Amino acid sequence: MRKINVGIIGAGTIGGGVAKTLLRKKSFFAKQLGVEINLAKVFDINKKAIAALEIKPSLVAKNIDDIVKNKEIDIVVELIGGLNPAKKFVLEALKNGKHVVTANKALLADSGKEIFKQALSSKVAIKFEASVCGAMPVIKMIQESFVSNDIKAMYGIVNGTCNYISTRMVEDNCSFEDALECAKQKGFAESDPSFDIEGYDACHKLNILSMLAFGNFVNKKDMYVEGIKHLQLQDIEFARQWGYDIKLLAIAKKKNDKIELRVHPTLISLKHMLSAVKNEDNALFVKGDMVGNSMVYGKGAGRYPTASSVMADIIDIAGNPNIFEINKAMYERVQGKPSYEIAKIGDLFTRYYVRFATVDQTGVLARIASVLAKHNISISTVIQTPKTVSKEVTVVMLIHKAKEQNMVNALKEINKLKVSKKKPVMIRIED
Repeated sequence: MRKINVGIIGAGTIGGGVAKTLLRKKSFFAKQLGVEINLAKVFDINKKAIAALEIKPSLVAKNIDDIVKNKEIDIVVELIGGLNPAKKFVLEALKNGKHVVTANKALLADSGKEIFKQALSSKVAIKFEASVCGAMPVIKMIQESFVSNDIKAMYGIVNGTCNYISTRMVEDNCSFEDALECAKQKGFAESDPSFDIEGYDACHKLNILSMLAFGNFVNKKDMYVEGIKHLQLQDIEFARQWGYDIKLLAIAKKKNDKIELRVHPTLISLKHMLSAVKNEDNALFVKGDMVGNSMVYGKGAGRYPTASSVMADIIDIAGNPNIFEINKAMYERVQGKPSYEIAKIGDLFTRYYVRFATVDQTGVLARIASVLAKHNISISTVIQTPKTVSKEVTVVMLIHKAKEQNMVNALKEINKLKVSKKKPVMIRIED
């Protein structure tokens, strides 16, 4: 029976789950695949993480070279995350002829082109199913199952922390701050949640999905990113009055010779499948010319759900001696000229939800409408709430499709009016 040796860098939550799975299911994999997948070495600078695995001392690597330069190891699994030193370890493993499996979305979004170039040069494979949406097979779905499709659009709830927060705000009728604190207590948010709530985690994942669907990694500065840290309960409540929910969406759309790549809070119909995705769960909604509308839904994080995707990549490599040839075209494509230009956010045409805080004065609505009309913006629906204790009136509108730059310019002008008490809130709508 053919034997494949695996070395793991990082014995934390996911790495520990992979190590335990390899040991516990060794005979199961051999029976199912006809290949022996053997855990050869594990390395982590955290000795407590290694001790928690309760593995034989012979399986503990003395240093990184004991894995990336070990001639006996066929597959290196990188699960430490971040750019450095992960990038150095991955490139070193590839240079030494090792296949690589990683869950590192930040690394791929930042240095994917360089990493793919090294994989191409070394004639080995790099697999990354766990880098996007944990246990959900979204990479395989786009790369293999939907390969015959011309992907028109993808909308994703790809960050469990943000989805948990917005769910709690709705179901517990609480503020963003209270929902975030709950997420921290439940372990769904880091002590410093900035990477998640500011949208950067979703941005990295969208970059990877875009590469698979449209051909190339893109420069992150060309992607529009807006997080949920300013999301307010009153906007969720107003949105639901009109039949919408608010989700942090990662959106990719192809229009003619350009693609839109954006991450931001979004109003989406309560009738849409994505609106039913609650708490820490993730989902990806795809529109293809052959499959039509399709959605995959499931656990976006967690030790064994994510380890399941890592194991799928290990098994893919172990069970297919021609794995490099299968992925070669992808590595080559990424090195070439981008297939599409990235659309600027100012050129976006979509519908909008806007909320104004104004003084209680006759003619306020007319003045706002006048500025909007001046910028070619048409109002679809409007409601006005009674003044509050602070003598503030809330005006909420749904806007027909308009150009983003026109909306931005109009809101800047409205914000300067004497009747305006706070900066207007604008949230995009997806149908």
